[in-house]
Amino acid sequence: MSDSHFTRAPYACAPHATKGRRYTEPAPGNRSEFQRDRDRIIHANAFRRLAYKTQVFVNHEGDWFRTRLTHSLEVAQIARVIARSLGLDEDLTEAIALAHDLGHTPFGHAGQDELNRCMKTLAPETGGFEHNLQSLRVVDELEERYPDFNGLNLCFETREGILKHCSLANARELGDVGQRFLDRTEPSLEAQLANLADEIAYNNHDIDDGLRSGLITLPQMREVPIFAEHFDRVTKTRPDLPERRAVAETIRQMINTLIMDVTQTTLKRLEQSQPKNVEDVRISPSMVAFSDDMRQQANDLKAFLLKELYRHYQVTRMTNKARRIVRCLFEAFLDDPALLPPAYRRADQNAQARAISDYIAAMTDRFAIVEYGRVFKMDETF
Repeated sequence: MSDSHFTRAPYACAPHATKGRRYTEPAPGNRSEFQRDRDRIIHANAFRRLAYKTQVFVNHEGDWFRTRLTHSLEVAQIARVIARSLGLDEDLTEAIALAHDLGHTPFGHAGQDELNRCMKTLAPETGGFEHNLQSLRVVDELEERYPDFNGLNLCFETREGILKHCSLANARELGDVGQRFLDRTEPSLEAQLANLADEIAYNNHDIDDGLRSGLITLPQMREVPIFAEHFDRVTKTRPDLPERRAVAETIRQMINTLIMDVTQTTLKRLEQSQPKNVEDVRISPSMVAFSDDMRQQANDLKAFLLKELYRHYQVTRMTNKARRIVRCLFEAFLDDPALLPPAYRRADQNAQARAISDYIAAMTDRFAIVEYGRVFKMDETF
């Protein structure tokens, strides 16, 4: 199918010019290669499990808090809006955004950090655990949906965008998708954009969840310059708004401001660099970015959320429990693999540790809690 109806800039990735898939497949008949990637991600088991994985708050703490799934959808929406303004491939941008957290553990960053600690301490030769690498592992190996290959067999450009960070040691083992870390080049603009859209989404929506939870307060937020500026503008223009609606409108306007800033800054950088194609993008400095002033404001917001929300004592209590669940499950499974489902048992110690990390990383919050009960509590169902 021709994709000529898209308005695509010359520096954007084009599905008809993809670097290809790991396993050759016939071209899709009624959609582009990047549309096919997006659709495969949405139908993946790992994507559905994101509905029950933590963003900040453990899943059972409230139905109104964001999960990895709703976060991924919000990232995709923000990224797609900016992609259209920049003339990038919207389907590729969306596919990367939807897939970026597929490898995330239960219990958010606490689960990831503890699983990494377990791997490095108890199986040091494995290289630890990192959710970006795990997301790539999910789409390359762990999904079991197709008769002729493991994983989803996504295009190189999508896989490249999923892998935001990578050590040089891991890059050497990843082949083509890890080469840019060795060459110190940049990914596509679509990948750069999905990465920044992730930051826009979680910063602003964590404000919403933090205020809803009561762990941060409106007076506290009004000490953060970017929030104060937008909140004061909203309340001056609409003094009749109830607080809940004023906060929602403030966050909406903040997201819009950040989107406009990224768009304008990136267009200026593109004008200066004049990339003629994707390869020009790869050898140029990163171009999708905030302006210097907006970067500072975004950093100030991140610092506030880290101090007042992510390190709030109630969140810390939850994350400590989460770490204990992950640590105890990993140690028990490694000590006695017979506790594992048969599909996750391996003869080699390092392979066994990696299989355990795959099993735990795939768990939802509530399944991890139930599994902990099954392994350690006598009153749980056997």
